[in-house]
Amino acid sequence: MARVIVDVLPKAEILDPQGQAVARAMARLGVTGVADVRQGKHFVLEVDDDVPDAELERIAGTLLANPVMEEWVVRRESSVADGAQA
Repeated sequence: MARVIVDVLPKAEILDPQGQAVARAMARLGVTGVADVRQGKHFVLEVDDDVPDAELERIAGTLLANPVMEEWVVRRESSVADGAQA
């Protein structure tokens, strides 16, 4: 089994009100040096080792993200032994 990480974020040109709220809260709490915050989704998939990267991209682009408003990154993190955590 392989562990695959898919991170989904709003495209740069799409307004991110949740990220803006977090950025404002940081400023109110005295956190400095943070120029921008984008909030997204993080998926962890456990897949068979033989699932091709193209299939993982298709899954991300059709099921996990809205390609009109979001961009995503798919990365195969590691092979996971049965029952073990990587």
